Amino acid sequence: MTREDWLLELTRKLRSYFENAGHPLPEKIRASCGFPSKGALATKVKRIGECWSCESSGDKHFETFISPLLDDAKEVAATQVHELCHAAVGTDCGHKKPFRRVMKAVGLEGKPTQTVAGPELMIHLQKLIDEIGPYPHAKLTKIGGPKKQTTRMLKIECPKCGYTCRTTKKWLEVGVPTCPCGEKMVADEPEEDEEGGEE
Repeated sequence: MTREDWLLELTRKLRSYFENAGHPLPEKIRASCGFPSKGALATKVKRIGECWSCESSGDKHFETFISPLLDDAKEVAATQVHELCHAAVGTDCGHKKPFRRVMKAVGLEGKPTQTVAGPELMIHLQKLIDEIGPYPHAKLTKIGGPKKQTTRMLKIECPKCGYTCRTTKKWLEVGVPTCPCGEKMVADEPEEDEEGGEE
């Protein structure tokens, strides 16, 4: 069984659960393990799942993605439930009232943007996990520190009126801009750190 098979089987088994809660799922749903389009490796709050509208899909499927940073089956299942709530109401409403109504009905708790499975839902998910088997995935771990800044914005200032803005070294090499007051602006020299590079 692949990760996708596991997520699709979980989704299939959750259909009756959503229907019993009064919020049936659309017929066409795909599920994959993959990085969300943004915030997947954010420093503070990582995006761990995402649901794409059926309007984005060439064959009108809702597409859910579970981050490969997750490997705990219960957390993966709870995240998939969250994404299925988006599919149930349509992605246009985001985390607004229609989404909150569904998330509460199926047993998700917490902030709409950071839900967790409540006790009853967790019992149900554990039962489904026992039936499906372990989530066939090993957690990915980001290696290395934060991505280095590749573009340094340099301050330029008008010597006449004090107007300031920022641009890149590349554009300063093309030419220093003229201030709205008509004066030619001046670029600050970049400061160097102790190792001789730019700060």
